[in-house]
Amino acid sequence: MMRVKLWGLMALLLLVLTACGGRESSAWKETFDAPGDWHLSSDATAEIVVQDGYLHVHIFEMEQIAWAAAGRTYDNFRLTVEATQVSGPDDNEYGVLVRMQDDQHFYAFSISGDGYVRAARYDGTSWLVLGPDWTFYDAVKQGRATNILEVEASGTTLIFRVNGMQVAQVEDKTYPKGDVGLYAGTFSEGDVVITFDNLEVTPLP
Repeated sequence: MMRVKLWGLMALLLLVLTACGGRESSAWKETFDAPGDWHLSSDATAEIVVQDGYLHVHIFEMEQIAWAAAGRTYDNFRLTVEATQVSGPDDNEYGVLVRMQDDQHFYAFSISGDGYVRAARYDGTSWLVLGPDWTFYDAVKQGRATNILEVEASGTTLIFRVNGMQVAQVEDKTYPKGDVGLYAGTFSEGDVVITFDNLEVTPLP
Protein backbone atom coordinates (compact mmCIF):
# COMPACT_ATOMS: atom_id res chain seq x y z
CA MET A 1 0.00 0.00 0.00
CA MET A 2 1.32 3.41 -0.92
CA ARG A 3 0.22 6.58 0.82
CA VAL A 4 1.25 9.69 -1.12
CA LYS A 5 -0.55 12.97 -0.56
CA LEU A 6 0.44 16.58 -1.14
CA TRP A 7 -0.59 17.71 2.33
CA GLY A 8 1.28 20.98 1.90
CA LEU A 9 -1.45 21.99 -0.56
CA MET A 10 -4.24 21.30 1.92
CA ALA A 11 -5.44 24.89 2.13
CA LEU A 12 -6.06 24.88 -1.62
CA LEU A 13 -7.98 21.60 -1.55
CA LEU A 14 -10.40 22.26 1.26
CA LEU A 15 -14.04 22.31 0.32
CA VAL A 16 -15.50 23.40 3.63
CA LEU A 17 -13.87 26.22 5.54
CA THR A 18 -15.28 27.27 8.89
CA ALA A 19 -14.13 29.47 11.70
CA CYS A 20 -13.00 26.74 14.06
CA GLY A 21 -13.51 27.06 17.76
CA GLY A 22 -16.68 28.92 18.68
CA ARG A 23 -18.67 28.39 21.82
CA GLU A 24 -17.56 26.14 24.66
CA SER A 25 -19.73 23.09 24.38
CA SER A 26 -21.52 20.63 26.64
CA ALA A 27 -22.41 17.04 25.79
CA TRP A 28 -23.66 16.84 22.23
CA LYS A 29 -25.17 14.24 19.92
CA GLU A 30 -25.56 14.79 16.20
CA THR A 31 -27.79 12.45 14.16
CA PHE A 32 -27.72 14.57 10.98
CA ASP A 33 -31.50 14.66 10.67
CA ALA A 34 -31.10 18.35 9.78
CA PRO A 35 -28.16 20.45 8.51
CA GLY A 36 -27.76 22.13 11.91
CA ASP A 37 -24.77 24.45 12.28
CA TRP A 38 -22.51 22.57 9.88
CA HIS A 39 -21.20 24.70 7.02
CA LEU A 40 -21.80 22.75 3.82
CA SER A 41 -20.68 23.51 0.29
CA SER A 42 -19.78 21.90 -3.03
CA ASP A 43 -17.44 22.52 -5.93
CA ALA A 44 -16.00 20.63 -8.90
CA THR A 45 -13.80 18.38 -6.75
CA ALA A 46 -16.04 17.35 -3.86
CA GLU A 47 -19.45 17.67 -2.26
CA ILE A 48 -20.58 17.66 1.37
CA VAL A 49 -24.28 17.44 2.18
CA VAL A 50 -26.54 16.40 5.05
CA GLN A 51 -29.07 14.05 3.51
CA ASP A 52 -31.18 11.04 4.57
CA GLY A 53 -29.87 11.22 8.13
CA TYR A 54 -26.14 11.25 7.27
CA LEU A 55 -23.31 13.65 6.58
CA HIS A 56 -22.18 12.64 3.08
CA VAL A 57 -18.65 13.44 1.85
CA HIS A 58 -18.18 12.68 -1.84
CA ILE A 59 -14.71 13.28 -3.28
CA PHE A 60 -14.82 13.31 -7.08
CA GLU A 61 -11.15 13.77 -7.93
CA MET A 62 -7.88 12.10 -6.92
CA GLU A 63 -5.58 13.72 -4.33
CA GLN A 64 -8.35 15.74 -2.73
CA ILE A 65 -9.64 16.24 0.80
CA ALA A 66 -12.80 17.82 2.20
CA TRP A 67 -14.27 18.23 5.66
CA ALA A 68 -16.92 19.93 7.75
CA ALA A 69 -16.24 21.46 11.17
CA ALA A 70 -18.85 21.70 13.91
CA GLY A 71 -18.07 25.12 15.38
CA ARG A 72 -17.90 23.72 18.93
CA THR A 73 -14.91 23.99 21.25
CA TYR A 74 -13.79 21.11 23.47
CA ASP A 75 -10.68 20.55 25.56
CA ASN A 76 -11.07 17.20 27.37
CA PHE A 77 -13.67 14.94 25.77
CA ARG A 78 -14.66 11.56 24.43
CA LEU A 79 -15.90 11.49 20.83
CA THR A 80 -17.48 8.62 18.91
CA VAL A 81 -18.85 8.55 15.38
CA GLU A 82 -20.04 5.95 12.88
CA ALA A 83 -18.10 6.27 9.62
CA THR A 84 -19.12 4.26 6.55
CA GLN A 85 -17.43 3.78 3.21
CA VAL A 86 -20.33 3.73 0.78
CA SER A 87 -18.44 3.43 -2.50
CA GLY A 88 -15.13 4.03 -4.21
CA PRO A 89 -11.63 2.57 -4.05
CA ASP A 90 -10.42 1.20 -0.71
CA ASP A 91 -7.18 3.20 -1.02
CA ASN A 92 -8.68 6.24 0.68
CA GLU A 93 -8.74 7.99 4.03
CA TYR A 94 -11.46 9.21 6.34
CA GLY A 95 -11.89 10.08 9.97
CA VAL A 96 -11.99 12.75 12.64
CA LEU A 97 -10.23 16.07 13.20
CA VAL A 98 -9.99 17.25 16.82
CA ARG A 99 -8.77 20.28 18.76
CA MET A 100 -8.86 22.27 15.54
CA GLN A 101 -7.40 25.74 16.00
CA ASP A 102 -8.33 26.65 12.43
CA ASP A 103 -8.21 24.93 9.03
CA GLN A 104 -4.42 24.55 9.27
CA HIS A 105 -3.78 23.41 12.87
CA PHE A 106 -5.34 20.24 14.33
CA TYR A 107 -4.99 16.55 15.17
CA ALA A 108 -6.26 13.97 12.68
CA PHE A 109 -7.34 10.41 13.40
CA SER A 110 -7.51 8.58 10.08
CA ILE A 111 -8.42 5.14 8.79
CA SER A 112 -8.49 3.75 5.26
CA GLY A 113 -10.79 1.43 3.39
CA ASP A 114 -8.02 -1.15 3.18
CA GLY A 115 -7.52 -1.35 6.95
CA TYR A 116 -4.82 1.14 7.85
CA VAL A 117 -4.70 3.67 10.72
CA ARG A 118 -2.77 6.85 11.42
CA ALA A 119 -2.75 9.60 14.06
CA ALA A 120 -1.04 12.86 13.15
CA ARG A 121 -0.77 16.59 13.86
CA TYR A 122 -0.86 19.28 11.20
CA ASP A 123 0.84 22.61 11.95
CA GLY A 124 -0.01 24.58 8.82
CA THR A 125 3.06 23.60 6.83
CA SER A 126 3.85 19.97 7.64
CA TRP A 127 2.57 16.78 9.27
CA LEU A 128 3.98 15.13 12.38
CA VAL A 129 2.92 11.50 12.56
CA LEU A 130 2.13 10.61 16.18
CA GLY A 131 3.23 7.00 16.38
CA PRO A 132 3.58 4.59 13.44
CA ASP A 133 2.63 5.85 10.00
CA TRP A 134 -0.33 4.08 8.30
CA THR A 135 -0.33 0.82 10.24
CA PHE A 136 -2.64 -2.09 9.44
CA TYR A 137 -5.14 -3.18 12.12
CA ASP A 138 -7.61 -6.08 11.98
CA ALA A 139 -10.01 -3.90 13.99
CA VAL A 140 -10.76 -1.83 10.87
CA LYS A 141 -13.61 -3.22 8.79
CA GLN A 142 -12.44 -2.94 5.22
CA GLY A 143 -14.27 -1.81 2.10
CA ARG A 144 -17.95 -0.93 2.18
CA ALA A 145 -18.45 -1.18 5.92
CA THR A 146 -19.17 0.90 9.01
CA ASN A 147 -16.43 1.62 11.54
CA ILE A 148 -16.94 3.24 14.93
CA LEU A 149 -14.18 5.76 15.52
CA GLU A 150 -13.42 7.02 19.01
CA VAL A 151 -11.11 9.74 20.27
CA GLU A 152 -10.49 10.37 23.96
CA ALA A 153 -8.59 13.53 24.85
CA SER A 154 -7.49 14.30 28.39
CA GLY A 155 -4.81 16.92 28.91
CA THR A 156 -1.85 15.97 26.76
CA THR A 157 -3.04 12.38 26.26
CA LEU A 158 -4.89 11.38 23.11
CA ILE A 159 -6.29 7.85 22.77
CA PHE A 160 -7.66 6.52 19.48
CA ARG A 161 -9.92 3.49 19.06
CA VAL A 162 -11.58 1.66 16.15
CA ASN A 163 -14.59 -0.54 16.91
CA GLY A 164 -13.66 -0.58 20.58
CA MET A 165 -10.00 -1.54 20.04
CA GLN A 166 -7.31 0.93 21.04
CA VAL A 167 -5.01 1.49 18.09
CA ALA A 168 -2.91 4.40 19.36
CA GLN A 169 -2.13 6.47 22.44
CA VAL A 170 0.04 9.56 22.15
CA GLU A 171 1.24 12.47 24.26
CA ASP A 172 1.19 15.93 22.69
CA LYS A 173 0.62 19.34 24.26
CA THR A 174 0.52 21.49 21.12
CA TYR A 175 -3.25 22.00 20.89
CA PRO A 176 -5.05 22.00 24.27
CA LYS A 177 -8.55 22.55 22.86
CA GLY A 178 -10.46 23.34 19.70
CA ASP A 179 -13.18 22.37 17.25
CA VAL A 180 -14.09 18.92 15.93
CA GLY A 181 -14.53 17.94 12.30
CA LEU A 182 -15.29 15.00 10.00
CA TYR A 183 -13.36 14.44 6.78
CA ALA A 184 -12.54 12.20 3.85
CA GLY A 185 -9.86 12.16 1.19
CA THR A 186 -8.57 10.38 -1.88
CA PHE A 187 -5.16 9.21 -3.04
CA SER A 188 -4.52 7.82 -6.54
CA GLU A 189 -8.23 7.47 -7.46
CA GLY A 190 -11.28 9.61 -6.95
CA ASP A 191 -15.02 8.98 -6.56
CA VAL A 192 -14.99 8.06 -2.85
CA VAL A 193 -18.18 8.41 -0.80
CA ILE A 194 -18.03 8.35 3.00
CA THR A 195 -20.97 8.95 5.34
CA PHE A 196 -20.99 9.85 9.02
CA ASP A 197 -23.73 9.34 11.58
CA ASN A 198 -24.43 9.33 15.33
CA LEU A 199 -21.64 11.66 16.36
CA GLU A 200 -21.41 12.01 20.15
CA VAL A 201 -19.09 14.24 22.14
CA THR A 202 -18.98 14.04 25.93
CA PRO A 203 -16.83 16.48 27.95
CA LEU A 204 -14.40 14.92 30.43
CA PRO A 205 -13.14 16.49 33.67
